[in-house]
Amino acid sequence: MLVLVAVGGNALIRGNQKGTAQEQFENAVDTAAAVVRLLRAGHRVVLTHGNGPQVGAALTRSELAAAYAYRLPLDCCVANTQGEIGYVLQYAMWQMLQQEGLKTPVVSLVTQVLVDKNDPAFKNPTKPIGPWYTKDVAARYRDLFDWTIVEVPGRGFRRVVPSPEPVEIIELDAIRACVDRGLVVIAAGGGGVPVFNDHDITKGVEAVIDKDQTSAILASQLNADVFAIATDVDRVSLNYGKPSQRPLDLLTADECRRYLQEGQFPAGSMGPKITAALKFLERGGKDAVITNSGHLVDAVEGKAGTHIVTSAS
Repeated sequence: MLVLVAVGGNALIRGNQKGTAQEQFENAVDTAAAVVRLLRAGHRVVLTHGNGPQVGAALTRSELAAAYAYRLPLDCCVANTQGEIGYVLQYAMWQMLQQEGLKTPVVSLVTQVLVDKNDPAFKNPTKPIGPWYTKDVAARYRDLFDWTIVEVPGRGFRRVVPSPEPVEIIELDAIRACVDRGLVVIAAGGGGVPVFNDHDITKGVEAVIDKDQTSAILASQLNADVFAIATDVDRVSLNYGKPSQRPLDLLTADECRRYLQEGQFPAGSMGPKITAALKFLERGGKDAVITNSGHLVDAVEGKAGTHIVTSAS
């Protein structure tokens, strides 16, 4: 089976960590081990990943070094983190594959994702990125770079950018060619580098694409048998964090939509993952599953995790 596994940027930087390179190398072992277990079980794997902490760090470095080196726009920072995170994951997998006696090649592809220039998100930027600023610095950057700045009471000022819907994976044919040759492919990092098809090669698009939404599109375009979203819980639960919390083994698309409307899956946590699973099903996918890396093989084989399907039948 072909399995697309989407892991979060926090898979490499845990909540209580500084996010050093050493910590990221150590944390990559969990993801690498999950991929190797899938390969051992006979599956083909495409891996996508988030980049939230890493792209924030890249933007901060760019700001602090602006007097000494050219400033990096957001799209370049996204591309940089695709290479950075891809390397860390490749290195961990390469080491582990050797230990297991496997010779499966692993490759990372800088991935562009087409977005619509007329997407409403470009008129309403909402995604916070980069460092916090004082009022004076924020005003200067707003005027100098035409940034949208918002104030968060008690914390300061921060830049926000659009978060448009992904439309198409530009490097799809290259990714498919690698998969067909038996490679493990790391692609669409951070939701992909957003691009317009407007033939303007003088600048990129400074926006952030939801990585789970991009992963859902890539999974459907590759005709993946399973779209697996790896998170920090083994199953999706109703009434999460309450005494009445109830883990779920199976959800239908209609149940997902109802629970989303009821607020069971908030936008800041499980909501985007459920929405991405629905997108995969709507585009012809058969099985999406949400679980943690430790249960990934069992989840792919239907023995663990929360499976999201078109209907219970």
